[in-house]
Amino acid sequence: MAYCLYLQPIYSTRAHVFQIDPNTKKNWLPTSKHAVTVSYFYDSTRNVYRIISLDGTKAIINSTISPNMTFTKTSQKFGQWADSRANTVYGLGFSTEHHLAKFAEKFAEYKEAARLAKEKSQEKMEMATSPSQESPGGELSSPLTPVTPPMENINGTDEICDTTPNSDTLPGPAQNALAFAHSPAMTKHWEAELEALKGNNAKLTAALLESTANVKQWKQQLAAYQEEAERLHKRVTELECQSNQTPVIKSQKTELNQTIEELENTLRDKEEEMEKLKEELENMNDLMEQKDTLTQKLEETELRSRVLEEQLAGAEQRLEENQEEQENFRKSLRTLLELLDGKIFELTELRDTLARLIEEAS
Repeated sequence: MAYCLYLQPIYSTRAHVFQIDPNTKKNWLPTSKHAVTVSYFYDSTRNVYRIISLDGTKAIINSTISPNMTFTKTSQKFGQWADSRANTVYGLGFSTEHHLAKFAEKFAEYKEAARLAKEKSQEKMEMATSPSQESPGGELSSPLTPVTPPMENINGTDEICDTTPNSDTLPGPAQNALAFAHSPAMTKHWEAELEALKGNNAKLTAALLESTANVKQWKQQLAAYQEEAERLHKRVTELECQSNQTPVIKSQKTELNQTIEELENTLRDKEEEMEKLKEELENMNDLMEQKDTLTQKLEETELRSRVLEEQLAGAEQRLEENQEEQENFRKSLRTLLELLDGKIFELTELRDTLARLIEEAS
């Protein structure tokens, strides 16, 4: 059915696509991560309408509209329909209520068109498979006399083209054979009829194969339903057996209730212990934070202490150097004083000598 994608869509919209969960038949499974284009197509080769949606190159919807389908609005922006051929339920989530209403309107319109097309197809099949017509006089018509079944005109209306000759002016067999042999239009007409019959045959074969597949699928579903019914029947039997053991069940229920109460009491005690442990844990966390703070302060203090010790060692070394310098300076001063005392003593002696000399000279 890929050739339908090369046709122009007759209506398109955008929506989020979902499919029913095949296991639970209740939950919706998204088949698109974002809103995608959902389009109606007309398949002229099979005279059917389709709903097709692509997510990239993957076809997430390929549903043929049949007259027994129903599109249901389950909310203001969500609608769904069941496709028995695909054995699934499609769901569409729209951005606005207007888009949902428009899609539902188109669904109803193309559903009615599919119904009319199916009826016309059945009428054509019945006419094509009906036996040869009799002549107005009650005798069978000549093998060379063309009996044309009703057909639609070129414009596609339901008017029937009357191609049966008038019974009053019905020509003889020789004239009919001559007219038939020299009429290329009639030849083309019968070739077209043959092609139409072949097409109808192919459609009937496809419908038969599809019906066979649906029957197999319905048989599988019926077997599954029978298994489920048997399981439920066994369950009912078990429940009935259990209902006969009501006193035992009541005693067991009483014991279970007592056990539950004991477990609830134990659980409350454990919860209280948990609360206490949580409080202790919070206190421990506070103590750990304080410990970390004190440790950090102690490290900072030790670092400052090492710096001060280094500074103190430097100061002591400088003090010793200053003391050595002062001691050397004192030694130098003593030496100078001793020299100065010697010089003063020499000067005193020189003065005394000069004084004596002056006295003696006078």
